[in-house]
Amino acid sequence: MAALELWHNPRCSKSRAALALLEAQRRPFTLRPYLEAPPTREALAAVIQALGLTPQTFLRRKEDAFKTLSLAEASEDACLDAMVAHPVLIERPVLVAGQRAALGRPDTSALSALLDALAEESSP
Repeated sequence: MAALELWHNPRCSKSRAALALLEAQRRPFTLRPYLEAPPTREALAAVIQALGLTPQTFLRRKEDAFKTLSLAEASEDACLDAMVAHPVLIERPVLVAGQRAALGRPDTSALSALLDALAEESSP
């Protein structure tokens, strides 16, 4: 089974729900407090691609930095650079499993589906 990494913000209720889901299933995972340890630009781009999103659709649009940096019409490169420089703009929570990822919004159902798929793959 692929190693699991949860991009987590402890102040976010969805992120806390994702953490509780992983803990309840007793699956080993790495907790990445992405506000303190932001992903690299390359890792961020790979996760966004794995989610089937674009950098523009992965931005948290209600954050002050979104407005301050005028990201509404920004290019993909500008959006990636902004998320790396201002990780509060990164949508959350995200569960990364190798080349796959799931976003825990609007609820944790996508995270559960990824965990179920991984479990099925590792079953004999």
